[in-house]
Amino acid sequence: MTFKPTKTALATLSAVMLSCGFAGVSHAQQADGGPGMPPQGWFKTCAKQGDNDICQVQNIQLAQNRQMVIAVALITIDGKVKNKLMQVSVPSARLIEPGVGMAIDDGKPQKLDYAVCFPDRCTAEVPLSDALINSLKKGHSVTFTSINFRRVPNPIKISLDGFTGAFDGKPITQNQAEERQRLLEQAMQKKNEEAQKALEDAQKAAKSK
Repeated sequence: MTFKPTKTALATLSAVMLSCGFAGVSHAQQADGGPGMPPQGWFKTCAKQGDNDICQVQNIQLAQNRQMVIAVALITIDGKVKNKLMQVSVPSARLIEPGVGMAIDDGKPQKLDYAVCFPDRCTAEVPLSDALINSLKKGHSVTFTSINFRRVPNPIKISLDGFTGAFDGKPITQNQAEERQRLLEQAMQKKNEEAQKALEDAQKAAKSK
């Protein structure tokens, strides 16, 4: 049985991505960030959804305010339904027609058409072929470019270091995913506090002059 994505199915898959994997964050690095810092880079999660096993290799980037910058997921569905696809989620308020451009290293960009939009994000997708997987494994970086409503390109470059290990390796456990989320929230809170203190110090310095 070959699965042909519909908008409803895509919405379901996006919901699966949120429930199974949006517990990590990437700053385009593979190695763990050290004690007290969230693991970074590519990681794999797997979950059972009805009669299907769904595995995702993901790389997620959040801004300091915890807003999503980009979320990349290579999804493999095996069971009653069989399908492989790559989904790339970017913030909403994007121009739909240009889609998302994907360029590995300095290669020619490939267009990923948007499949579904939610209030907080739009998701583009492309079939996950063996050729695409091999290109990602051989590459050094991949750049995804969306166009915002002001018609300004928004390129996001992600390192492919560690991609092969994540794709071919074992998935992280649910406990590890939850730990990623906890460490992420701690790191984000610390950054916000440091930014606030720097602003207050600058304001005090300006008043003292």
